[in-house]
Amino acid sequence: MSHLLHSLPVLDVGCGINKYPGAIGIDRNRNTRADVIADLDQFPFPFRDGAFRELRAIHVIEHVTDVIRTMEEFHRLLAPGGHALIVTPHYTDFSSFCDPTHRWHLNSFSLRYFGDDHGGYAYYSHARFGEISTHVRLLAFWRYLGFEFLVNRSFRFRRFWEFYLCYLIRGKVIEWQLEAVHREATEEHPAGPCSPGNFCGN
Repeated sequence: MSHLLHSLPVLDVGCGINKYPGAIGIDRNRNTRADVIADLDQFPFPFRDGAFRELRAIHVIEHVTDVIRTMEEFHRLLAPGGHALIVTPHYTDFSSFCDPTHRWHLNSFSLRYFGDDHGGYAYYSHARFGEISTHVRLLAFWRYLGFEFLVNRSFRFRRFWEFYLCYLIRGKVIEWQLEAVHREATEEHPAGPCSPGNFCGN
């Protein structure tokens, strides 16, 4: 990570009351620790292009109206080479369906449209992310038996698990680490942040 990229701040999207230390928080709820109050389904967010080195969306993506448009906004906000951490329940977990505000129920391949393994559907979006890692946490019983290690050890085994086993060996949480790919930009010249605090409101 270049010095210029490292100097950019972190954005915590849907930060709630547990905002990531040192991050700029954005949330729609005023009863949170957010620095910026905004509707997360209204784009663009009030920040400039490439304003952040890291974006965190912890249990957010399952709530949004449009996953693809939200991912495109995350891509816009990240400087070239910036990282996104996205965490969501696996669709076989009880928590995915017990919350009525969850609009989407995802598996570990749900964001493949934005990477190299797009299955021929790259035209869904222009935004591109490189996959640093995809980690699936399983329910504790299966984790203790070693199945979580196997699922995360091999791409082929994870795919086999998603196809045939996940309703028996249920998932708990998916964690994606992604890198924003900007084909026409370079890491040495990311867009500068707004002032103060990267906020670009009126």
